[in-house]
Amino acid sequence: MFDRVVSLLGEDNYYKIKNATVLVVGIGGVGGYAVESLVRSGIENIILVDYDTIDISNLNRQIISDSTNIGNDKVVEWEKRIALINPNCRVITYKLFLNKDNINILDNYHIDYIIDACDNVPAKKLLINYAIKKDIKLISSMGTANKIDPLKLTITNIKNTSYDPLAKIIRKYVNSLHTNKKIMVVSSSEKPIKRSNLSSVVFVPATAGILCANYVIKDIIENKNSIMEG
Repeated sequence: MFDRVVSLLGEDNYYKIKNATVLVVGIGGVGGYAVESLVRSGIENIILVDYDTIDISNLNRQIISDSTNIGNDKVVEWEKRIALINPNCRVITYKLFLNKDNINILDNYHIDYIIDACDNVPAKKLLINYAIKKDIKLISSMGTANKIDPLKLTITNIKNTSYDPLAKIIRKYVNSLHTNKKIMVVSSSEKPIKRSNLSSVVFVPATAGILCANYVIKDIIENKNSIMEG
């Protein structure tokens, strides 16, 4: 099923992708498209963390949602969807709200990449700190709400972000760590549309998720020593 991936990227790179392990935290609007892109690119080891269930409000932007699975656990629905795409993919799921009391469950796995697609600031900080301590490459999605232009999204160092309230908080936290490690993020330079609540359409979160996955896949094939070939 991955003949065209092999044709484009080469067999050696395909095996690097296949053997990599990616953790995705938050599998909704952003994380869902990241998972979809990873699996369809050949990733066969994936860990999914999300405490939420599918809500009718998710139908406008979350690829896992449809009229038949409202109320179901997102991790369960994603496990089923991945099995339909690639039955060989090994999926580990945790239905939980990641926090300082349970983040050590990640120590049970050899994780090559973390995609942070959650919308909780304490969890994002925990993941950044964890990635630094464990020397794991991380890509974190910043705010996608109240924005409509996917062309304003870019992959950049957190220190270079602007017009993003969430990035401002994370940037301040990273600065406080005094780390030399680059914290890469997907962030939009678009000024948020002023609304009384957080609103979104599919374009920006979907593109942010695809960019997160693209960062991981490109790093795997560009870093010759990152993943042992199978």
